[in-house]
Amino acid sequence: MIVGAVNPLKKQIELESYPNLRADYFLERREIGIINVGTGTGKISADGRDYKLNKLDCLYLGKGIKNVVFSADDAENPPVFYLLSAPAHKTYPAALMTIDEASKVNAGDAATANNRTINKYVHLEGIQSCQLVMGLTILHGGSVWNTMPPHVHDRRMEAYFYFDIPQGQRVFHFMGEGTETRHILIDNYDAVVSPPWSIHAGVGTASYSFIWGMAGENLDYTDMDAISIPEIR
Repeated sequence: MIVGAVNPLKKQIELESYPNLRADYFLERREIGIINVGTGTGKISADGRDYKLNKLDCLYLGKGIKNVVFSADDAENPPVFYLLSAPAHKTYPAALMTIDEASKVNAGDAATANNRTINKYVHLEGIQSCQLVMGLTILHGGSVWNTMPPHVHDRRMEAYFYFDIPQGQRVFHFMGEGTETRHILIDNYDAVVSPPWSIHAGVGTASYSFIWGMAGENLDYTDMDAISIPEIR
């Protein structure tokens, strides 16, 4: 998996290939999911076709698209595009999904400080892909825990990207085996990549949002092996 971000201001930014990909262009053998987490709107041009993304809108681009260009509608209030890419063996069509169109699941409870709304974009019943599964979770006011109780899924690795963390606040992100956890401190626009054997959960000093994205053996969002809270060490 490759994670990244693009923050265009007055100039357009092109998605380039990199020597370690051994590819003529970035999406020669890859697919990518893109979500705008900035306050401003922006445009993504994919082989000459333009897509406008408001905050929390998602664009999927499939294998074989050669030219991807990012731009801001207003340099004083620019977008911030989060990127998540995985290898692909088949071409699926480009698709734009707004936050209103995303499949929504309400989870957690205020009593356990994890009342949240899960928005699913790229998944079995949503935007089609080779192996990407992608969406975002918004914690409601007063809730600070995500993905608790935690889980692992040996069939897939996962990346979390945290955003809308208020200035001066942090998220404690927990990693490692369920019986041997470690934590790291996360600031706004920080990302964490988790191997299949690691939990991925966090608690913030204030409410926040995060993008989750997976790649691996299947596209089943619910395929996970839960770890009960009494088992955590």
